[in-house]
Amino acid sequence: MRIPFKIQLCLVALAYVVVAGIAAILIIWRYMQYAEHPADVAASGGMWAGGDLILEFFICGMLLVVTFFLVLVIYKSEAAYTNYAKVMLALSITAPVSIGLIAIPAVSEGSSVLGYGCLFRLFASPAVLLGLGMSRVLARFPKAKRITNCALLIEVLTLVLVFLMLFLPFRLHRG
Repeated sequence: MRIPFKIQLCLVALAYVVVAGIAAILIIWRYMQYAEHPADVAASGGMWAGGDLILEFFICGMLLVVTFFLVLVIYKSEAAYTNYAKVMLALSITAPVSIGLIAIPAVSEGSSVLGYGCLFRLFASPAVLLGLGMSRVLARFPKAKRITNCALLIEVLTLVLVFLMLFLPFRLHRG
């Protein structure tokens, strides 16, 4: 028995809502740990940061699984896959925007939600790259392939720029 396309999309949307709910609960729980144990955080901040990174990869993994099922559902629909590719392009554009925002001292040096969001977006870049690669491999239509290629190019160039900024011994700011 074949499940209708709209029902499949609704099930995938429900899965995204469930993943977003689980992610919200885990993030709130993590924040509560920070609030309840500030001395532990101060004493071993690197271990707490590693835990944050593991949590981020776990949430990205859950989103990748649901995205894989979304791609399987929209695989045969050119309009749906092209719209999906446009969303992936918009997602990939957030990486260079995050770099630009982190370059602003008020964002990078403070403890703002925007700064943390930009940093976590850059840490999630390998997972986004994996999702974009999966989307490109499964793309069947020329326009969707072209858009997904652009998204992949933006993501890869952003990662290259980040590594160059981290490992090349030059300074853009003198002061």
